[in-house]
Amino acid sequence: MDVVSIQPLGTPTWIDLGVPDVDRALDFYGAVLGWEFAGSEEYGGYTTCLLRGRAAAAITPEFDAAGGPAWRVFLATPDCDGTVRQVRQSGGEVLVEPTDVLDQGRMAFARDPSGAVFGLWQAGAHIGCEVVNEPGALVRNDLVTPDPQRARAFYAQVFGFTLDGNADMPEADFTFLRRPDGHEIGGIMGAPGSRPAWATTFEVAGTDEAVDRALAHGGSSEGVHDFVYGRLATVTDPFGAQFSLITRPGP
Repeated sequence: MDVVSIQPLGTPTWIDLGVPDVDRALDFYGAVLGWEFAGSEEYGGYTTCLLRGRAAAAITPEFDAAGGPAWRVFLATPDCDGTVRQVRQSGGEVLVEPTDVLDQGRMAFARDPSGAVFGLWQAGAHIGCEVVNEPGALVRNDLVTPDPQRARAFYAQVFGFTLDGNADMPEADFTFLRRPDGHEIGGIMGAPGSRPAWATTFEVAGTDEAVDRALAHGGSSEGVHDFVYGRLATVTDPFGAQFSLITRPGP
């Protein structure tokens, strides 16, 4: 699916990964997801990951040395400064104040009251992911946290999300997040003892085959399993960053 316009408030619109060895990361993710790459010295080695020639994600040499490499999600906002004010008013912490990224857009980083970090992106020349919801592309982001109640209240207040239970997974403490227009943008999973973080899931044409490619290129996985929404696996890349792969059921 091609994305050609700026996304509404709260929509996961961009993802990136900071690693200590960009070349090795390009080799790994190129093999697993079929990406090609366009580097840019102008942006300090920030490398765009391309699927069908369209921006799908980015890999950068900048990463949190204390927290370790991890995929970061950026939520769309038409007004980065205004959303930052709402983050503070709703009990969140602003880690990086709104900053212009040349002509590409305006960004900030925040931490929600449950401890999960996320980015904000006010699009300029860069609208975010230009391809989603197909093999090799981002298919969803979900917040996993040991404190789901505080997180749900926070995101509903900041972004105007509605919160819906999941009848397909009654045993799970999972809530869908929906924009005011009803569009589902992700969910919040309560997981006692977990490290609060936004999880990234990529679609693939065959989960087993993609996991095999990950293992062959230095990644690890505890295996593949079927669940209600498809065939799923969690993978850890060579740097310790986790992500999920899913093959969704056919029509």
